[in-house]
Amino acid sequence: MGHQIELTHPPRRIISLVPSQTELLFELGLDEEVVGITRYCIHPRDKCRKKTVVGGTKKFNFEVIEELQPDLIIGNKEENYPEGIKILQEKYPVWMSDVVNLQSALEMIAKVGELVQRIAEAQELAVMIKRKFSQLKFIPKIPVAYLIWKNPYMAVGGETFINNMLTHAGFINIFQSTPRYPQIELQDLKTARVILLSSEPYPFQDEDVKGITQMYPDKLVLQVDGTMFSWYGSRLQYMPSYFINLRRQIASSIPL
Repeated sequence: MGHQIELTHPPRRIISLVPSQTELLFELGLDEEVVGITRYCIHPRDKCRKKTVVGGTKKFNFEVIEELQPDLIIGNKEENYPEGIKILQEKYPVWMSDVVNLQSALEMIAKVGELVQRIAEAQELAVMIKRKFSQLKFIPKIPVAYLIWKNPYMAVGGETFINNMLTHAGFINIFQSTPRYPQIELQDLKTARVILLSSEPYPFQDEDVKGITQMYPDKLVLQVDGTMFSWYGSRLQYMPSYFINLRRQIASSIPL
């Protein structure tokens, strides 16, 4: 968001406003330094449940934040609301990430490592993630639709981190020419070979799979772990193996 910060000392009271970046901070060993998180920050569960909740990603509790007296707040351009971020920037050092693909995610990890004085740990993590992704080789490329919401139905379009992960997983997003998160009708799914129903932000259920399968019996409809396509922090290290297992499941279910 074009806002520069300078830290005069390693941060000791960090608030994270983004679930995937909260998980990253714990991965880097900042168990004590993280003092505040959002209600959507759930991983790692044993550590998140001990931290103070400062609201959601789109609505902050400014009184609680003030009580915590943070010396660093970490947010994200897409996941947080600019009005709230602007208010926080007037009082605290606020660093905002802007992640749209694997490369920018790796850059975010490196920058967070620099901010919190965990440079070596962040670099080691980024190198491992990059190596694992470089080993992914999927043929054929499968036309896919990735749904994130119901009533109305919404899909993942282009210019998104999830779209980039779909590409790494060997899929061709049928909505990639449409920016962001288009509202769609089920009739728009005709060209997809596989339809993926995310666990978040809308928690698609078994009945959703059955309903869409009845409409498209020739397609494979699957529920997937949304964090494995959208969490761009330390969870990236687990995504390649998740993609491999997902492709195996698809290959065993439909002819490719």
